[in-house]
Amino acid sequence: MLTSRTFVKRTRAGAVVKVVREHYLRDDIACGAAACRLCPPAAPAPGAANGSAAGLEAQPSGPASSLCPGPHFLLPDTNLLLHQIDILEDPVIKNVIVLQTVLQEVRHRSAPVYKRIRDVIQNPEKHFYSFTNEHHRETYIEQNRGETSNDRNDRAIRVAVKWYNEHLKKIEDEEKIQVIFLTNDRTNKEKALEEGITAYTCEEYIKSLTANPELVDRLACVSDEGKDIEGGKIIFPEHIPLSKLQQGIKSGIYLQGTYRANRENYLEATVWVHGDAEENKEIIVQGLKHLNRAIHEDVVAVELLAKDEWVAPSSVVLQDDGQNEEDIENEEEKENILKTSVNKDMLRPTGRVVGIIKRNWRPYCGMLSKSQIKEARRHLFTPADRRIPRIRIETRQADTLEGQRIIVAIDGWPRNSRYPNGHFVKNLGSAGDKETETEVLLLEHDVPHQAFSQAVLSFLPKMPWSITEEDMKHREDLRHLNVCSVDPPGCTDIDDALHCREIGNGNLEVGVHIADVSHFIRPGNALDEESVKRGTTVYLCEKRIDMVPELLSSNLCSLRSNVDRLAFSCIWEMNHKAEILKTRFTKSIINSKASLTYAEAQMRIDSATMNDDITVSLRGLNKLAKILKKKRIENGALTLASPEVRFHMDSETHDPIDLQTKELKETNSMVEEFMLLANISVAQKIYDEFPEFALLRKHPAPPPSNYDILVKAAKSKAIIPDLFLFLLSFQNLEIKTDSAKALAESLDKAESPTFPYLNTLLRILATRCMMQAVYFCSGMDNDFHHYGLASPIYTHFTSPIRRYADIIVHRLLAVAIGADRTYPELTDKHKLAEMCKNLNYRHKMAQYAQRASVAFHTQLFFKTKGVVNEDAYILFVRKNAIVVLIPKYGLEGTVFFEEKDKPTPKLEYNSEVPSLTVENTTLHVFDKVKVNIMLDDSNIQHQKMRMVLVEPKV
Repeated sequence: MLTSRTFVKRTRAGAVVKVVREHYLRDDIACGAAACRLCPPAAPAPGAANGSAAGLEAQPSGPASSLCPGPHFLLPDTNLLLHQIDILEDPVIKNVIVLQTVLQEVRHRSAPVYKRIRDVIQNPEKHFYSFTNEHHRETYIEQNRGETSNDRNDRAIRVAVKWYNEHLKKIEDEEKIQVIFLTNDRTNKEKALEEGITAYTCEEYIKSLTANPELVDRLACVSDEGKDIEGGKIIFPEHIPLSKLQQGIKSGIYLQGTYRANRENYLEATVWVHGDAEENKEIIVQGLKHLNRAIHEDVVAVELLAKDEWVAPSSVVLQDDGQNEEDIENEEEKENILKTSVNKDMLRPTGRVVGIIKRNWRPYCGMLSKSQIKEARRHLFTPADRRIPRIRIETRQADTLEGQRIIVAIDGWPRNSRYPNGHFVKNLGSAGDKETETEVLLLEHDVPHQAFSQAVLSFLPKMPWSITEEDMKHREDLRHLNVCSVDPPGCTDIDDALHCREIGNGNLEVGVHIADVSHFIRPGNALDEESVKRGTTVYLCEKRIDMVPELLSSNLCSLRSNVDRLAFSCIWEMNHKAEILKTRFTKSIINSKASLTYAEAQMRIDSATMNDDITVSLRGLNKLAKILKKKRIENGALTLASPEVRFHMDSETHDPIDLQTKELKETNSMVEEFMLLANISVAQKIYDEFPEFALLRKHPAPPPSNYDILVKAAKSKAIIPDLFLFLLSFQNLEIKTDSAKALAESLDKAESPTFPYLNTLLRILATRCMMQAVYFCSGMDNDFHHYGLASPIYTHFTSPIRRYADIIVHRLLAVAIGADRTYPELTDKHKLAEMCKNLNYRHKMAQYAQRASVAFHTQLFFKTKGVVNEDAYILFVRKNAIVVLIPKYGLEGTVFFEEKDKPTPKLEYNSEVPSLTVENTTLHVFDKVKVNIMLDDSNIQHQKMRMVLVEPKV
């Protein structure tokens, strides 16, 4: 059956065209009930994904309900699905019909919820069924004249519920199955009851499940966000409606940007303004009323304050540690601390949040702060992420949840509530437990870590696997070469291998051989989609979250020794001065002769007795690498520093028993130089072939203001700098920051015989000044330069097992040399740009997750150490604290001079030449001090390393 709709529309050019839209209806779409013999086998409607992994049960086995004791299916409307997805995901809730009308609305309104409900539909244990009512002859309805789309969709849902109940009555069974309509819309419910449909609100139905009282805690508070809760005075200004905000943004009254809360000061945030305008790119927001219920990562509208109300970024550390959510006077007192006189040059554009354009809430991990009131149901939840405000939830399980890591979702934030309202989602386990804490840090950093699905695993090669004649097409056999790999100890995902040999004309042939992952991961299949979603492998202290299944990462793609492996090779002919004479790229087959650690490779190079082929190859590579590095540095490449630590684990308990900073050997640098060279060579090749579609990596030059911390560090030693020049009093040396080359050269010279650690400290601070390196599509950007490497073009080619960007680069290179064919997405610059955005996000979150893992294992290490006394250097000076670095452990921490229940010493902060005078002792950046280090576990939610200044005494 065919229906059609005709309408006219105006094109961009101004022409009026008639549009006829055909809509196919059919009567062979199954209801999904296993007991139904009336429906034909399910046939998907045009353009619809009908069905589920397992249909509705013949005898619904859902929870016992006091409202509807008989067997029943549930059918939710759109708003209920959007707001109560946590309830629907619970294992207790089964046999749910999800209408096409509802799915389409959810897809338009919330991509995350749409993905979650699709995953539930695909779970065979849940028995959710997607019914394409918009293509069923008896459930499709036309929109009436004067009827809104929303009212038409509500009517379509009610029509589908009525059809289901009539249809299921025809099934010859002892107990008739009823369809229960769930809606939180009062009008929709009233109309349903008038039409004879059994309808309940979500709360009514969930409270009727007497055997599952814990589900009540998971109910979302569905009142409007701006609606006030009972009692309490108004704290926050009203949010301006979205339509007025959009007009204000258009006219320039308001600015739109992403809200970033301050981790160290809960009364301050920054709004990063969207668009290309350089002026007012970063707006400071201070004070509770000006923050106005915005939450980290929300897209907000801000109004700039008058210039005489502008403030400087606060250097006070303020944590929200109060228990009384109504104590607003205390907040106002804290806000007064922020208002101190500062130099006019330090003032920044300041504004206030006037409305929310888009909420970017997610489920938050944290702990319950149980109310002191006996038998209270309302409690505060403290998120693990300090940038997120506390959340008020209602729960009957407070005694059970105390001391547990839990997940909570935000429902809304009324104007007269100090904190947002939310609901309990899930209990993760005991706080402090290693497995629980690892789960928390993966969830908090949005690291996809679920097991690979069967759909993904189905695209892996069948074992036993061997190289076939088909695999050898467009591939060179390089198994005769003395190839070896050099990696950290215990590495199983070996991406790269190298060789170096002298050829007949006296020159050298040098090869970098990279695992050919793109041979196994073909574009567009489930394995490819999962890999791009993950974006990168995440390395935690004791765990690796693979981007690709282990069969590939640790076996078929890993270039292990003495097995044949498929590779992608970049081969140069060089002279002995490391000058490249020829470059070629080829798909290959290799057989690595040795899998070495950095230490083993170094031992071979240094050995006076070893002269085998692999050792000779390593020495040749090392010699060339030193020349390459020297040339890179002469061109202005930076050598920066960041303290990295390595844990030594107990073999039984897997707890850290030793903590050391990583020691780098010559061989680390040797491998790095050839990986950099391969990446640069490949970048140039794919850009030459695909100037619009090359996936490249750039490192933007930092704006001059980024060097402020470096400038201030110099000032603290009584030096007079300007933005691009400052002097170090130790040797009267200049450190210039006007170019990468100037910075690199001056950092190399900045050494003091009396202060050997000075150079490392300067390089650590210089690292903090840098911008983030990012992936981009060449057709969408004009600036390709990599500031840190001083290279005009760069990409990632050398780690396809652990980075998805490298897989795309492999595909581009394969097409460029005629070894593979292209596909539409590979030459769509807009899709590549979107992919780059996701990859940049995944890489950033992986870095944060790795740091969080190091921080947690550091706490485990110091747990049994008691008080440890160590030398430290001051990195930053704050108004009430100093940030120090302990070189022995590569550990950074804060020494606070204002502590609860202790007398506060006299503090004088000098912002001009950053220094802090505590009583009569003045502390500057780079001062050497002694600190006591201990684990402060008084707050199990936020355990931290506590540091106390021992020398100088204050």
